[in-house]
Amino acid sequence: MSEMVRVRLDVAYDGTDFHGWARQKGPQEALRTVQGVLEEKLSLVFRTPVELTVAGRTDAGVHATGQVAHVDVPASAFGQRSLEQPSDLVRRLSRMLPADVRLHGASAAAPGFDARFSALRRHYVYRVTTSMAGPSPLRVRDTAQWRHSVDLSAVQLASDVLVGLHDFAAFCKYREGSTTVRELQSFEWRDISTPTEPETYEASVVADAFCWSMVRSLVGAVLTVGEGRRDEGFASSLLQERSRSSKVPVAPACGLNLVAVDYPADADLAARAGETRVKREPV
Repeated sequence: MSEMVRVRLDVAYDGTDFHGWARQKGPQEALRTVQGVLEEKLSLVFRTPVELTVAGRTDAGVHATGQVAHVDVPASAFGQRSLEQPSDLVRRLSRMLPADVRLHGASAAAPGFDARFSALRRHYVYRVTTSMAGPSPLRVRDTAQWRHSVDLSAVQLASDVLVGLHDFAAFCKYREGSTTVRELQSFEWRDISTPTEPETYEASVVADAFCWSMVRSLVGAVLTVGEGRRDEGFASSLLQERSRSSKVPVAPACGLNLVAVDYPADADLAARAGETRVKREPV
């Protein structure tokens, strides 16, 4: 049996025309996904079927500029090529991939590296405008529209309440056997308005991990506080719930971008993966 080599891939994509990251099965198998596109092209390059593991599965319409994945391939698949020169794989894939997917890094993974379980934290940015004119035509694919003006100071206060180790069940779609306990490490808003992009805001959202639809639900919840539809205690009350709340609107997918994934030093990768695989106890 051929020795296997684990390859780390750094990926960016415009999620607008994808049905999310994950390759679909069954009747939905024909849907276009980022994983499906990448696996198809990688299989051609390596001349063997491959399967990707990703740091964070993004939903339909969500973008990534800092996505990380890994793939295990037989060492023999490289032939005379070496992963000591990762630009070779990047160059070959760049000629094959569609314009809305880009591979901007490929390297031999350090021992113990797992794109998903070794990660320390994920960084997302959410971009939104409350201008009645909507997003700038040049930013329409990555800027959501919220149709009510907001008080950004009230939005930030509601966001501050959510930071910490909590059960975020109210903000997550239910998934059998999974926990909704997460550590939200940062939830910071800033006004990035310009004369051509009035009432435009950006949220930086950082956590050790996120559950399904969590970021967009966090954003939707605090924006309702900012517009005055919910009172200042709304965010705090949601942390007491133990199932998905119908009171929480899910913000549009187009505003969300996975911008970075942090990993520990190489010597700590395996230990981190082991810690992450342990299911968290309820808070």
